[in-house]
Order: sequence, then structure tokens, then C-alpha cells
Amino acid sequence: MRETMPRRLIAIAAAAVAAAGSIAVSSLGSANAADPIDYVALGDSYSAGSGIAPSAPGSPIQCLRSALNYPNVIAEQTGATLTDVTCGAATTAHFTSPQYPGLKAQVDALSADTDVVTLTIGGNDSGTFIRASLTCAAAGWFAGGKGSPCKDQNGTSFEDTVRDTTYPDLVKALTAVREKAPNAKVAVLGYPWIVPATGGCFDVIPVAEGDIPYMRSLQTTLNDAVGRAAQETGATYVNLNDLSDGHDVCAPKGTRWIEPPINAENSIFAHPNALGEREMAKAAMAALGLG
Repeated sequence: MRETMPRRLIAIAAAAVAAAGSIAVSSLGSANAADPIDYVALGDSYSAGSGIAPSAPGSPIQCLRSALNYPNVIAEQTGATLTDVTCGAATTAHFTSPQYPGLKAQVDALSADTDVVTLTIGGNDSGTFIRASLTCAAAGWFAGGKGSPCKDQNGTSFEDTVRDTTYPDLVKALTAVREKAPNAKVAVLGYPWIVPATGGCFDVIPVAEGDIPYMRSLQTTLNDAVGRAAQETGATYVNLNDLSDGHDVCAPKGTRWIEPPINAENSIFAHPNALGEREMAKAAMAALGLG
């Protein structure tokens, strides 16, 4: 008995320690009514779900925030308490300065009590991606879908801007997030593919066939910048490159995550539909260990 009792006590103590560790590891994976996850969503139109009806109740009209955006999907599936400050057209600058009168800088929604942060940002910086999209669409239209007029006219200028300007601005923005929410798990989502790797679909998006790889390369550079900035600031990068392949604007309805300008489900083309937002939510939850 003198030897058995200490061994039993040691076994019980070890089991208690193991159980406590298990609870700590899984604390973000299951919310409860007593202590729900404090979740803050930041970012641009891809985070806001801009163009997807219905609008989020009480959200600023100018932000085009959807009730079906991926932050709402995550909150619904985890029971998290969501503070959603996502806003269409946001840039990295709007993390630390107001985007519109009456709105606060996005990082002002964060605190030391924040448990989880998700965001998509960088695509609007310097107007690079929207300028490239419009320029390539116009060039493709006038070229009748032939050749690579956009690449011929603009060369590496768009990608140079992403590398030289967008990337350091991403690092600054994510550093500000970390400073305001030092205890949070931060997930930075990449952008799902807008166009396929080759070919294209001129009937729904008027980009010349030779410029489809050019547009894809630009988005590759953007996602690379987002991923590197996330790594540099200690955030988790949610890489959607493989997951979203084959779900671009050229894919059929029900398969595509991104809507084309012609026959679109959304009011804003080249943006995720409700399916895309659900898939982005799924990827973010998996990356963060939320269940």
C-alpha cells in the first residue's frame, strides 16, 4: 500500500495535467456560452463579401458588407462573438486610418482580449489590380481576344508595384494588427484565382487569350507578397492557390467561387460569390484550428 498509493496519485496528477493541456490546445476549436471566442474580421471587399445579398444588418452602406461573408460563416460555425469591420475598397492604409468619415481605423476594433483575427487585404493598394483588370479587359476587347495586348503595353509595371509598394505596406499593416492584438491568432487569406492559368473565357470576361497568363502571374505575385508579409509578422497565411484552382470566373455556376462580369450572380464582378465565401471560411478555420 505504501508504494501503490503514491503511484496512483502520480497517475491521477499526470492525467489531470494532460487533460488541462488538451483543453488549452482545443480552446479555440470550440466556443462555449461562458467564454466565446473574441473574433475580429478586418479587410477589403473579399472579406466583406461585397456584392453578395443580403447586406449585413447595421453595417455601413458604403462598405458593401454581406451577411454571408466568410467572417459571418466562421462566427456562425464556431459560436464566436464577431466584430466585423471589413469594408469594400479598403487598402492597407485603412488599417491605421479611417476609410470614410464616421468610420474608425480598422485596427481600432482590436485589443489584447482579441482571440482571433482574419483578413484579406492588399488587392486594392495603389489601385494596381483594378487598373490591371480594367486595362487588360479594354485591351482584350479591342483586340478581339487575340494576342497579349495588355502585357505588350504594360510589361512588368503592375507586378513591380506589388513588389516595391504593396509588400512593405502589407508588412506595416500586419505589424499594426499584431501590436493591437498581441494575443490573437491572425489568419491572412490569399486571393482565390480570378482567371484560369491558360485559355480564358472571352465570352464572359474580355481578356485576350495571351493576357490570361499575364493576369494570373500578377495575382501570383500579389498572393506571394501577402504570404511573405504574413510570415514576416508571425501571422498564418491561408494559401488558396490550390484550393481555388478551377473555381475561377470561367468555371460554371455552382463551381466557380468568383463571379464574371457577364451573367454574374453578384452585383460586383471579379469578387467571390456565397460559395466562394463559404470555402474561404472553411480554409481559414482549418488553418486556425477552429472547428
